[in-house]
Amino acid sequence: MKAVVMAGGAGSRLRPLTISRPKPMVPIVNKPVMAHILDLLKRHNITDVIVTLQYMADVIQDHFGDGHNLGMNIQYSIEETPLGTAGSVKNAQQFLDDTFLVISGDALTDFDLTEIVRQHKTRGAAATLTLYRVPNPLEYGVIVLDGDGRVQQFLEKPSWGEVISDTVNTGIYVLEPKVLDYIEPGVPFDFSKDLFPFMLQHGDPLYGYVASGYWCDIGDLQEYMRATADMLEGRVHLEPLGHQIGGGIWCEDEVEIAPDAQLYGPIYLGYAVKLKGGVVIHGPTAIRNYSVVDNRAHVDRSIVWRNSYIGEGVELRGAIIGRQCSLKSKTVVFEGAVIGDGSVIGQGAVIHPNVKIWPEKEVEAGATVKTSIIWGSQGRKALFGRFGVTGQVNVDMTPEFATKLGAAFGATLPRGSKVTINRDPHRSSRMIKRAIIAGLPSAGVNVLDLRNVPIPVARYYTRVTDATGGVHVRLSPHDNRVVDIRFIDGRGLTLSKSTERDIERVFFREDFRRVYLDEIGTIEYAPGVIERYTEDFLAALNVEAIRAARLPIVVDYANSPTALVLPPILSELQCQVVALNASVDESRMSIPPDEFNHSLQQLALISQAVQSKLAARLDVGGEKLFLIDDCGRIVPPISALAAIATLALRANGGGTIAVPVNMPTIFEQIATQHGGSVERTKVDLQDLMAVASKGKVIMAGDGSGNIIFPRFHPGADGLFALAKLLEFLVTQNVSFSQVVDSLPPYYVAERRVSCPWEYKGTVMRLLNEQYKPKRGAQIDGTRIDLGKDWVLVLPDPDEPYVRVIAQSESGPQAQDLADKYARVVEGLQH
Repeated sequence: MKAVVMAGGAGSRLRPLTISRPKPMVPIVNKPVMAHILDLLKRHNITDVIVTLQYMADVIQDHFGDGHNLGMNIQYSIEETPLGTAGSVKNAQQFLDDTFLVISGDALTDFDLTEIVRQHKTRGAAATLTLYRVPNPLEYGVIVLDGDGRVQQFLEKPSWGEVISDTVNTGIYVLEPKVLDYIEPGVPFDFSKDLFPFMLQHGDPLYGYVASGYWCDIGDLQEYMRATADMLEGRVHLEPLGHQIGGGIWCEDEVEIAPDAQLYGPIYLGYAVKLKGGVVIHGPTAIRNYSVVDNRAHVDRSIVWRNSYIGEGVELRGAIIGRQCSLKSKTVVFEGAVIGDGSVIGQGAVIHPNVKIWPEKEVEAGATVKTSIIWGSQGRKALFGRFGVTGQVNVDMTPEFATKLGAAFGATLPRGSKVTINRDPHRSSRMIKRAIIAGLPSAGVNVLDLRNVPIPVARYYTRVTDATGGVHVRLSPHDNRVVDIRFIDGRGLTLSKSTERDIERVFFREDFRRVYLDEIGTIEYAPGVIERYTEDFLAALNVEAIRAARLPIVVDYANSPTALVLPPILSELQCQVVALNASVDESRMSIPPDEFNHSLQQLALISQAVQSKLAARLDVGGEKLFLIDDCGRIVPPISALAAIATLALRANGGGTIAVPVNMPTIFEQIATQHGGSVERTKVDLQDLMAVASKGKVIMAGDGSGNIIFPRFHPGADGLFALAKLLEFLVTQNVSFSQVVDSLPPYYVAERRVSCPWEYKGTVMRLLNEQYKPKRGAQIDGTRIDLGKDWVLVLPDPDEPYVRVIAQSESGPQAQDLADKYARVVEGLQH
């Protein structure tokens, strides 16, 4: 039997380790990761191997040759341009005339390949996918099987809301040669995204085998450290690491250990390693061939590659030291730091956690290095969260970080593009905004500075001009120590997940586009921003009807930039406005929830006192709208959304409204009453806006205050929602309290169940298996239909908990239902 080893990976997330070597050549303890894979193949009597290559192909060819020294026959298939996983195997089709195995050359595993092949042949499969259960399936392709092991569904890198299993694709396949006929030669084609979904649709016998054993996709530096530790601690059952001398210590030949050196395994010492007097080493630690650890150095949980010198009194704590590095005496390298090949760290230098130093760099004696040299930033697994890119001011969110983030965003856009940039009034936002502005022109992108306007105004201006995208910087409304950076596309919508990943890829690869001096972008103030928004805003309303009513209203502007935009509009509409908090105050950009609730209660009292027809509070960004009716009652956001939906459906004689899957079925009842329909979306504002932009939706909202009228623009806009509500009330001659009182009753309860990240995938898989007959449409999370009642279980994307949302026929029943399924989620964690 033959095997195809895919070894074309560049390993960009492992930089700087992969600057001068392809990912399969990164060593795991005693040999390159691909060598461990070849050992595994040989153990299972697979010695005819075809290696697919692309990035730095010559390095792999030079190291392994024709395989004669390994007792194997190795042939190579080289791609001129990347062809994808399936395309690269298609490129090697000439070598494949019988059942063959495909395996990644840059993942570490000890799976029983013989059993995987046996399962494939027993089932008569055209393709067998080797699967593995992982605690966090988000970064992998999730595969769902039926009871016979046949593949039912593929989920490529799902969100938590889409996770229904924790079995992931390991990239190890057994294939029949005929499946390659589905692939067009020379065209990029992927197994998981293209070939297997096609085969599933085509009805081919496509099976999965859930393997036991060890598997680690060495995708980033953290996983690299984990795989090394697992190998040293005996979790990976491959070939012996060397001679074991006791205490969990493995040695190659010619190792020298001073009598007073203290070693606490597991430790690997490569060929001719020297440990001098007073050295202390705590495992798991790997020190490769010819390296020297000098007197009184302390090495703790670290990896040192070959030919490196660790000087007297040096301290390494959870660090990676590349090949041929020199760390002079009393150097300290902290957790997660990486020193690239050939670098010299001067005496007494301190390398802070997570700093990456690129190859061939020199750090001066006594220097304290807190940022990466020359490129780089403190690495995180993902930049984007629910609120964009967030971080504590001057801790995670520094000017240097923001500049690089701006450069990364700019590198994903065409040269000469225009990007709008906007901020709230806080000084932290101003600092970060200016840092982003510095990064964008370096990538050849022109900047249009909107200065300081509400978020809906920035979205609208970006949409109606020739801007390719935009950035808004704000102090988090949830935490005044945190800044949020929100990115939008040329339509004024929050970026798609795929575009966010493109920015992350550039950022983590630290491969910024630097243009020549005459291509550097310009920085200009955008002209007529508020004027353009105001003009189009009024054109989208029945201005005369609102003017004629001269409605008395109360508006709380929250000391935010909405006070610069909305008052002139309301004046133009001849509303009689009692304005509150109408001066911009940078210290009020983030307030605690109890203070916000108190401000709503005060607004309700004032509204009642002045006998207004409506009172409204806008959030500091201008996106959310909170309402008080003409009786002085605070209207809950879900009820407010339902009331506005009722008015919109009446005004349009029906139509489609869009709400997330966690909203109650009151919206279907309302839509049916008015000849309309409801489109459900994911519980994510970006998805809601994307659905609203498609044209058929007349109104959308998320039940937390975000309301969208896409005929004006498909972004959440509290300013326009307020004006549109006034239009509905006067043209339909109703009061807001009448509409609210006419709504059908609904009862919803929610619980938040603590759930560690590593259990989320398991919980969702078990939940889907347990309640499969009762599952509703899987839009986001797992919805369980119980007649008129339903429960939605939704993993939170940013925090270690799961939301349980229940609807029933009464408040107590909804509470009981939420409690019951919260206990179910708790039970599935044990």
